[in-house]
Amino acid sequence: MGFWKTFFASFLALTVFFIGSFFLFFGFIAALSSEEQVVVQEKSVLKINLDGQINELQAENPFEGIPVLGNDILTVGVIDLKNTLLKAKEDPKIEGIVLQVNFPMTGYASLEEIRNAIIDFKASGKWVYAYSDYLSESAYYVASAADKVFLHPVGDIEWNGLAIEVTFFKRMFDKLEIKPQIFRVGEFKSAVEPFMLDKMSEASKLQLQETIESLYGYVVEKVAESRKLDKTKLMEMADKMTIRNAKQAVEAGLIDSLLYQDEFENIIKNKIGLTEKQSIAYIKLNKYQKAISTYKSSKNEIAVIVGEGEIVPGKGDENTIGGDAFANEIKKARLSDKVKAIVIRINSPGGSFIASDKIWREVSLAAQTKPVIASMGDYAASGGYYMAMACDTIVAQPHTITGSIGIFSILFDASGLLNNKLGITSEEVKTGEFGELITVSRSLTEAEKAIWQKKTEEGYDTFTGKAADGRGMAIEDLKKVASGRVWTGAQALDRKLVDVLGGLDDAILLAAQKANITDDYKTKFLPKRKPLLEQLMSDMEDNAKNKTLQNELGMYYPIYQQAKTLQQLSGMQARMPYQLNIH
Repeated sequence: MGFWKTFFASFLALTVFFIGSFFLFFGFIAALSSEEQVVVQEKSVLKINLDGQINELQAENPFEGIPVLGNDILTVGVIDLKNTLLKAKEDPKIEGIVLQVNFPMTGYASLEEIRNAIIDFKASGKWVYAYSDYLSESAYYVASAADKVFLHPVGDIEWNGLAIEVTFFKRMFDKLEIKPQIFRVGEFKSAVEPFMLDKMSEASKLQLQETIESLYGYVVEKVAESRKLDKTKLMEMADKMTIRNAKQAVEAGLIDSLLYQDEFENIIKNKIGLTEKQSIAYIKLNKYQKAISTYKSSKNEIAVIVGEGEIVPGKGDENTIGGDAFANEIKKARLSDKVKAIVIRINSPGGSFIASDKIWREVSLAAQTKPVIASMGDYAASGGYYMAMACDTIVAQPHTITGSIGIFSILFDASGLLNNKLGITSEEVKTGEFGELITVSRSLTEAEKAIWQKKTEEGYDTFTGKAADGRGMAIEDLKKVASGRVWTGAQALDRKLVDVLGGLDDAILLAAQKANITDDYKTKFLPKRKPLLEQLMSDMEDNAKNKTLQNELGMYYPIYQQAKTLQQLSGMQARMPYQLNIH
């Protein structure tokens, strides 16, 4: 009897403990997610750190900077940052900005948006100073927009041009005995090359060389303009890598001075009229965002629908564009009487062909009733271009990677891996000549391959036909710039694939002009961000699923992950050639 009393008492205590811990934990979360009262002091300096993951919109992370609970990677939203700088520009308590940037994790089109926002902030007469330990090429591009650029005395700067690196998987597939079965249309549809080659084809190398030269030419031009340097000399410095240390960077005019942190602090103090013993009232970007309001009252709305990541069927998640979910957001904006115009903000290398087409359909319907403008970010290629091509006007940054009008189909024959390495065999019984057309357990028959090639060609005709119709071009002219070839925004403008070079602000203003609401409108960003608690519960659910699978599959879990990746790539894709790593 004594045992059972002890048992039930212990069990009750444990239950109470877990229930109490549960409520304490979510009380802690609720406290973190509650609005923090932030007071901006007089003579404040806004400190902006760009050393982290830069996305379109900033994801809320209350654990940021907490080593165990949080994600140590800083996250910055381009759209949020731009709106914040607009407020800081007019805020009398903000004296200027200190910009910290070493290795920003984003593309050049996003950096261009940030860079232009910094230049706009300076137009108020306020100052921007950049201070870094190390300046990568992309970091320097942003920093060069500041009034002054300072570097640590033993710091370094990268100024040697850009490079595109492509990863190939053919030899890995050979070792795993996985055979890609590829169906494509067009000379430049090289998205499948990493699966079938171990180096670039000549056609691929040609387009990437022209892409990188176009992109870098614009970078050099803007740096020369900001730093008042000769463009030809800047290009020569990069080509010959004559800038190899901080001292040479100062001598060449890329950097203003080499300073230790305390020396830099003294410059800031002198700038805002503080004594040596007084402290600078720094306010970090995320804190300042809580101190300001971007609310605007208006009966007219411009819906900015943000799509970032690969295009996938269904709902997608915070890192992808779900075809059904994104199309539904456009539909709701189309049917809303408050929404007078729509801006489709695209940052995507493409993905599922059918999901892209679902989005295209809703864009087409919306364009029949109200202005619809496309705004392209770092990438708007293949399926990303598909999303844009029915819009009234397409706005792209000179750095944007776009085009890639083409599709491919790929299926993976993993029978060698399954049979020879894992000992898994399979056999098929069918009612007619054709079996399962999407399978990894065998190679397709010649007749089945012919079907896939025909489906791919028909898909290409659909893509190019709709693109030509949307752009008002003859199909023959459109196909000359299609074939899956990628272009920068500047190149795409010359080829009539985009209409205007500019950023998101330009697209929003254009939408307002077309809707005749330039004097009275507010922007509404969609889809709505998930509440913190819902986001946390979703993450916990995903983590639990992955943990369960790991426990169930054990040593076979990595194989499951590879199979899942192959499954996502299987079938008809409107996807950008390669994953371009520009550095």
